[in-house]
Amino acid sequence: MQLEFWGAAREVTGSMHLLRVGRKSLLIDCGLAQGRRKHAFERNRNLPFDASTIDAVILTHAHIDHSGNLPTLARGGFRGRIFTTSATEDLCNYMLVDSAHIQKSDVRYVNRRRKKEGKRPFEPLYQIGDVRKALSRFRAIDYHSWFTPVEGVRALFLDAGHILGSASVILEVTEAGRTRRIAFSGDIGRKGLPILKDPEVPHGADFVVMESTYGDRLHEPASAAKGYLRECASSTAEKGGVLLIPSFALGRTQEVVYRLNQLWEEGALPPIDVYVDSPLAVNVTEVFGRHPECWDKEMIETTRNDRDGDALGFRRLRYVQSVEESKSLNAKPGPMIIISASGMCEGGRVLHHLSNNLDKPSTAVLFVGFQAANTLGRKILEGRSPVPILGTMVEVNARVERADSYSAHADRNELIAWAESARETGNIQKYFLVHGEPESAESLATALRERGTAEVLVPERGQAFEL
Repeated sequence: MQLEFWGAAREVTGSMHLLRVGRKSLLIDCGLAQGRRKHAFERNRNLPFDASTIDAVILTHAHIDHSGNLPTLARGGFRGRIFTTSATEDLCNYMLVDSAHIQKSDVRYVNRRRKKEGKRPFEPLYQIGDVRKALSRFRAIDYHSWFTPVEGVRALFLDAGHILGSASVILEVTEAGRTRRIAFSGDIGRKGLPILKDPEVPHGADFVVMESTYGDRLHEPASAAKGYLRECASSTAEKGGVLLIPSFALGRTQEVVYRLNQLWEEGALPPIDVYVDSPLAVNVTEVFGRHPECWDKEMIETTRNDRDGDALGFRRLRYVQSVEESKSLNAKPGPMIIISASGMCEGGRVLHHLSNNLDKPSTAVLFVGFQAANTLGRKILEGRSPVPILGTMVEVNARVERADSYSAHADRNELIAWAESARETGNIQKYFLVHGEPESAESLATALRERGTAEVLVPERGQAFEL
């Protein structure tokens, strides 16, 4: 059998790993690459293999850097099944449609400029029809239930604790009468986070493909998240400004709202209106309500005791859907909190809010998620000014903050603990570290080697390994 790495290799986005077993080809994740626009666009459009030769896909979770290029796969002739959890399937019904709309909108904007410059217009990466093709191939599988994605391979989903429906995957592969177990971590969550259950660790693995996003750093305690949010909200209320929180519509938005709801219930939230300006976040939050099987005990108890009977909603919170209401927020006097996608500021309504508020000293921008290299979010976080937004250079006069306590990714110590727990139940020959920038992946690799674990590799894009 051969394992090939085609995405999230020495980088964070675009997860895509290909396992070849005999004549069968099994793809694990098919995500969008993000970063430098031209580079990402070319990478996403040109798959490194013939889509029609892929027999099946296993999708670990619904984040766009793991799921977002499935429509391109379908467009290219893929006719197999896409296996994932029920919650992930429900989320992708919204996430992939939203991705198509954003790409269409972004290309329309870029083409207006290209037309003025006499350049050839771009085509969107994919259309709604391609999304529908991909969605028609989904098949939902319960956690802890073995299934057969392709001949010679049995698979099992474990709860990764990262976002709703996220999974780690155990593959039991039989070839030439010999059976090996390969574990794919997906994105590993953190213990003790609200809403979701803690991550499970795969057992009995011979090879492990493992994320390394925060392999070189530690997070603040998850318990600090609520206090940090209260401080930022209070400071914004005093200044009468805007607290802008770029946030992924899936996962991070719900956690921030959950913390704000806690502050509201405790009477600790200052008098400030809160807007979730993302139609996708509205739909995603509704999906959360449909899948209590993914909730932890705290979420179940909070929902039961909440004054409004809703742990993801309270009286000062408004979910914004229409474009008109979104635009009206820019004329509305503060103070207010706006939670808006995308989390890395690479598209969506958050760009308009940044464009209108980033130059104001009364504005605060709070980053609650990872910012990949070359994204607008990373540029702002690194203190660059001015920054390009929607074709205009905007000065950064706002206060810029970062709260690692909100991260849904395990940090260095948590990753090491996960890896060692996996080793205790298996005979691991190799770890392959992915989904991390080079510094993070290499730092984690060094830490695992120092602990006497199996061989630890950090593959390059396009590298293939015989297992």
